[in-house]
Amino acid sequence: MGRGRLRIYLGAAPGVGKTYAMLAEAHRRLERGTDVVVAFVEDHGRRHTASLVEGLEVVPRRTLAHRGAVFTELDLDAVLARCPQVALVDELAHTNVPGCRNEKRWQDVEELLAAGIDVISTVNIQHLESLGDVVEGITGVRQRETVPDEVVRRADQIELVDMSPQALRRRLAHGNVYAPEKIDAALANYFRPGNLTALRELALLWTADRADEYLQKYRAEQGIEGTWQARERIVVGLTGGPEGATLIRRAARIAARGSGGELLAVHISRSDGLAGSGSSQTLIEQRALVESLGGSFHSVLGDDPAAGLLDFARGVNATQIVLGTSRRPAWQYVYGPGVGTTVTRDSGDIDVHMVTHEHAAKGRGRVPVRRITDLGRARTVAGWLIGLAGPPLLAVVLTAIGGLGLSTDMLLFLSLTVCAALVGGLLPAIASALVGSSVLNYYFTPPIHTFTINEPQNIMAVAIFTVVGISVASVVDLAARRTHQAARSQTEAQTLSALAGTVLRGVPNGDGVLTALMEQVRETFGQESAALLERPDPLGAWVPVAVAGPHPPERPEEADVDVPVGDSLALVLRGRVLPGADRRLLGAFAAQSAVVLERRRLAREAAAARREAEGNRIRTALLAAVSHDLRTPLAGIKASVTSLRSADVEWDPEDETELLAGIEAGADRLDHLINNLLDMSRLQTGTVTPLIQETDLDEVVPFALGGVPPGAVRLDVPETLPMIRADGGLLERSLANLVENAVKYSPNGVKVLVKADALAPAGGPGRVELRIVDRGPGVPEEAKERIFAPFQRYGDAPRGAGVGLGLAVARGFVEAMDGTVTAEDTPGGGLTMVVSLPAVERPPEPAGPAGDGHDPSNRLIT
Repeated sequence: MGRGRLRIYLGAAPGVGKTYAMLAEAHRRLERGTDVVVAFVEDHGRRHTASLVEGLEVVPRRTLAHRGAVFTELDLDAVLARCPQVALVDELAHTNVPGCRNEKRWQDVEELLAAGIDVISTVNIQHLESLGDVVEGITGVRQRETVPDEVVRRADQIELVDMSPQALRRRLAHGNVYAPEKIDAALANYFRPGNLTALRELALLWTADRADEYLQKYRAEQGIEGTWQARERIVVGLTGGPEGATLIRRAARIAARGSGGELLAVHISRSDGLAGSGSSQTLIEQRALVESLGGSFHSVLGDDPAAGLLDFARGVNATQIVLGTSRRPAWQYVYGPGVGTTVTRDSGDIDVHMVTHEHAAKGRGRVPVRRITDLGRARTVAGWLIGLAGPPLLAVVLTAIGGLGLSTDMLLFLSLTVCAALVGGLLPAIASALVGSSVLNYYFTPPIHTFTINEPQNIMAVAIFTVVGISVASVVDLAARRTHQAARSQTEAQTLSALAGTVLRGVPNGDGVLTALMEQVRETFGQESAALLERPDPLGAWVPVAVAGPHPPERPEEADVDVPVGDSLALVLRGRVLPGADRRLLGAFAAQSAVVLERRRLAREAAAARREAEGNRIRTALLAAVSHDLRTPLAGIKASVTSLRSADVEWDPEDETELLAGIEAGADRLDHLINNLLDMSRLQTGTVTPLIQETDLDEVVPFALGGVPPGAVRLDVPETLPMIRADGGLLERSLANLVENAVKYSPNGVKVLVKADALAPAGGPGRVELRIVDRGPGVPEEAKERIFAPFQRYGDAPRGAGVGLGLAVARGFVEAMDGTVTAEDTPGGGLTMVVSLPAVERPPEPAGPAGDGHDPSNRLIT
């Protein structure tokens, strides 16, 4: 028995019609005689979806109890026992209730597929695991239920169920997605046009990439090497030369002509790791340009640039290649036809664009080799002294001792040349070789004291000495330069690593990071001061953003070193002029400073946007509260007052008392709601100032129970509890909200327990802990913090009135008194609110006289 096939309907958001499309496909297969069953389909109360379930065989669900509530889940064993050809399993990313065989529904689907059953399922783009952070950044909502991307990618068929944001919002407004009471909140939050547009683009791009994977897989399986122009892919070949920017912009214009065009830049590096003719700094700049234009940069190893470029282009299914005309002069074509000609000849069905530029046929140029110019004056002078004065002095010494033979003398002079190269570099070493050969010829080559040489072998010996001396000097100088460059590169790498570490460890707003960067720049380059200057507009004055050191430059013109970053930012140093070799590292500091400054601005804008969004959310919730929760008691009061004032009805005392009681109850509800709104406003504006004093808990708790029905609460507050430091009024309001919330969610006939205990942590101050215990449905772990947010109510339709402020106000007041409020699970089901407050510290009292019956732990409670 083979593995079943998986078909997934993918949507950008709830309500686009994934389940409807799945059920419609099931009916089509049923008409063709396929054995189809509904393993699990959730219609969410949508009548059109529910109507499509009719006529299909439905496998009964499994019923499970969890935390006092009853849930239904997919009965995996029943579906496996039924063994249909096709099973419909809705909501692939769903998390199963504890007690099921698998934690996730996609794992149930895997078992069905392994049993040879075809499965049709649904999933939204926001439930893909890799897109969790992206979706949270768009919608502000973190998706708790996710499915691994690989599970969806392995599907045999993925069908995108697409709908425009405007059409989806119309469906929502018509009540085809959510219940009427949820429509306004959904349209104002998750289903905003911008959110839906972004999610739709995510779904389209993800599906397009999946289609591209199918295409690549098919071409590989069928051995198709030709290009299928299903999508314009423009490959631009870069050599690292100055013409690269022109080629990139030209290729970007070509890619932009058609919708969905893709730009790819590629540089062929030699496989032996040796640098080519291109400049690494130029390639870095060209990479940045490619990425800024929405393309991607690739580096490929290969000894044959033309073959490597064509292999890459065919590998990515490119449709066009953009190359620049060669920079080689005409005479150099004797070495071969060139990369452009070879690529054009062998490209096959890939179009090749040859772009002219100002550097064409002007030669490749040479990358200047920087000699060591920073050996210092002492080493340079010492090298020249060894090179110029060393050979004559050595000749005097050898003459005094009668010489050691021509070959030995030559080795000594060669050693002097090597010494000059090590100390002073190439030029002193060449001078030493030339002077040494002249001295050898004059003093030690017969006839001596003349510059003529009689014996041919001596002529050859002196010539070889000169060539070897110059060659050895060059090799030694090259090795010294490479060592110096390696040491400098290591220093730069360490500096850049420290720079990155400074930025990553910095505070989010960037203030401390910029100051640390300026200090690091000043110390690294040995400057007196460093500053980051900004100019708000091109004609405005420069303003220091961050400075380090005394007397920093106030304008770029006053600085010894000026590194501009764009038109409005500059990194300036005062102290000494830096060599050109330090400009690259200094440029990295400048670029990183600009990034940190931009991040600080973005953080501030994000914080302001969050504050504005929070204010808008609170205003929206307040409007909903005023329009609904406040109107309900007002309507009851008005109805009762109208009835009492009615002249054509005679009310007996009992009815009149009942109407007055209704007015009083409505007024109490209004008072409670308005007090909570005012309290929340005080907390939001930071105007809550508690009057902290010694308070007796068993005097506050009874007053906090005034708003709950008699007999709904059981108290366990010992009289021996220590005094607490709190504001009695705020504490009463907080406990009242917590107790009323617990009573509201407790089952009928089950009392809420209010219990207090004294805690004395080892080595810490004592505290008093008050626990409000209910036996209601409880709250999932991930929602325990969310229920304390303003205007949040757990569940779809909580009993009783309220705008979701009680818990927020309770926590705000308690925290203002240096206390805490946390939510815990009640053993056996339910929720426990734990209020912890500081106890009053009492010094130990002296023991009373023996036999007087005095016990300092007892207090008289009146």
